[in-house]
Amino acid sequence: MVKIKDMKERERYDIPLLVKECRNGTTSKGAPYLNLVLQDSSGTIDAKYWDVKPADLEVVKTGRIVQFAFDVLLYNGSLQLRVARASAIDENQVKLEEYLISAAQPEEARRRSLDEYLGSIRNENYRKLVTGLLELIGDRYFSYPAASRIHHSYLGGLSEHSLSMASMAEDICRHYPQLNHDLLISGALIHDIGKTAEMSGAVSTEYTLEGKLEGHISLANGWLTEVAARLDLDDTEECILLHHMILSHHGHYEFGSPVLPMVMEAEVLSLIDNLDARMNTITHALESTPAGGWTSKLFALENRQFYKPKKAQ
Repeated sequence: MVKIKDMKERERYDIPLLVKECRNGTTSKGAPYLNLVLQDSSGTIDAKYWDVKPADLEVVKTGRIVQFAFDVLLYNGSLQLRVARASAIDENQVKLEEYLISAAQPEEARRRSLDEYLGSIRNENYRKLVTGLLELIGDRYFSYPAASRIHHSYLGGLSEHSLSMASMAEDICRHYPQLNHDLLISGALIHDIGKTAEMSGAVSTEYTLEGKLEGHISLANGWLTEVAARLDLDDTEECILLHHMILSHHGHYEFGSPVLPMVMEAEVLSLIDNLDARMNTITHALESTPAGGWTSKLFALENRQFYKPKKAQ
């Protein structure tokens, strides 16, 4: 069966796809339609379902695998699907893994990497606090995405993002030995753990009530308070600094951080967080872009488009 990454303009298909996002719209003439993001294991693609009927709304819902008949069009330089028909299927007859995007590195390898980074933390207080937080969220660390759509928005994305940042942190600490290695590694590993309550999961990633009302920064900060109190570490400087790493990691007030970075390690954490997120966004956009073509406008990168050179360097 054809995958999204292999679709070409002017082709027509009738295949099952996962409904990643589904938003209602209305034309200028008052006709209802659906804005969709459809997915398989190779990627996602935008789709429009015009002239949608009430019966279709009962079939096409976020998180479902649906049989779609559609044409592949080129719109504003990017491929888009024009859905002609949608019908329900028996989801027990399909393999869910064929419709889920997963982290490039297998979970077993990510678990080994996490153990290695935890072992590299020499400060006992940091190691206890980080371990306590990771035990609190358990396997969700390895299954949850890091975002609903912008970056690392797939199965295992949270741990992939966090471990990627830890890898960069190791390199930066070698270049700038004045940095506190243990604080920076600790911050990289746990800065986004609140997303395991902010979002619903990897299959149909939506923001939970808790996530909308509190946000992942506040959630993680509260969990750290709980863990530190249980370990009798709440008055230590390590705990205070780790709180600061969580609270400041977005780097700017307007991006959601209640405080700005005020120690070197927090400044570095906010920079590598932004770098890793942006590189992931660009990389995945280019994967579905033909050589010599442009990506669609990327909202997270100031609505810029990125060119994919014809010859790889």
